[in-house]
Amino acid sequence: MQATAYTYDPDTRAGSVLLDDGTPLDFDAAAFDAGGLRLLRPGQRVRIAVEGEGEARRVTLVTLQTF
Repeated sequence: MQATAYTYDPDTRAGSVLLDDGTPLDFDAAAFDAGGLRLLRPGQRVRIAVEGEGEARRVTLVTLQTF
């Protein structure tokens, strides 16, 4: 699934993304680390993996979208 990086805190390695429909989803350090990234800037297109449904939905992977 694709999204846009919205926030990112380099100290905690956590932040949030916006899905293409505008829905925000938070991610934690584990999801950031799983993608192998070192830095993320707001506005970057990312690929994410999510699990769960509704309020229990969570991001498990954040990585850069490549073409």
